[in-house]
Amino acid sequence: MSKVIVELSMSLDGFVAGPGDDVSQLFKWYFSGNVEIPVQAGRMALKVTPESAEVLQDGMKTMGAMVTGRRNFDSAGAWGGHPPFEPTIVLTHRVAPEWMKPGSPFIFVTDGIESAIREAKKAAGDKDVAVATPSITQQCLKAGLLDGIHIDLVPVLLGQGIRLFEHLGIEPVQLEATEVVEAPGVTHLTFRVIK
Repeated sequence: MSKVIVELSMSLDGFVAGPGDDVSQLFKWYFSGNVEIPVQAGRMALKVTPESAEVLQDGMKTMGAMVTGRRNFDSAGAWGGHPPFEPTIVLTHRVAPEWMKPGSPFIFVTDGIESAIREAKKAAGDKDVAVATPSITQQCLKAGLLDGIHIDLVPVLLGQGIRLFEHLGIEPVQLEATEVVEAPGVTHLTFRVIK
């Protein structure tokens, strides 16, 4: 059965981006090793340590679709038409008509998180669904839709920026730690959301 999982790099003080959406401090580990991992259908390559490579490759094999928000879609420039996972479901109040065409890697959903996750699960088949932003993560947690949390914890304190777990406004969420992998410049933490 398809699972809904967030996987993001995060600072020790809980930020997934610094001021001005700066992720340079959080993404250093993606380019500090000697194991090359092609992404976006080979259009780009990460260079990570062997420890991180194993974690990334395992995660990439299981993902069949991604859910993101319109802000991320816009700031990424629609990934030039090649998002990290295809199809990518974009939860939005306004669709991007230029991407509403046959063969588009994007599916636009305007009627809420439940509908976006349902569409993503349908598209993913027996694979998992990646959640790509703090806002989508928070909405999934509030709706009880998130199954797993994978944090690539970077040893840096950003002090300000965009927090991953803010505005939850819900009861405490219980987690079960399922894996910890230490690697140079990052610690990979995986949790199951207890429902």
